[in-house]
Amino acid sequence: MTGTRETIEVTAGDVAAELKRRGIGSDEKVTLTIEAEQEIFPGRRASRARVVAEGLTDDDIDRLIKRAQQEVEPLLHFRAGVRRF
Repeated sequence: MTGTRETIEVTAGDVAAELKRRGIGSDEKVTLTIEAEQEIFPGRRASRARVVAEGLTDDDIDRLIKRAQQEVEPLLHFRAGVRRF
């Protein structure tokens, strides 16, 4: 493989648009180096990858998180001395 080597910095969501803008076809090979910024919650990316590997979508993950929040919220209010009726 011969060609010019160039480093650019774009968000993950903009990769396809950037390649298209440069005239690189979807059948052409490129090398992508991923240098993700420091994660706020270490392990989140690896955990999400495992969940997706099990066949869940982002919507499924969001729904599970929302359900867990709804289950925990009343307990937090009760412990704080706040009771809702």
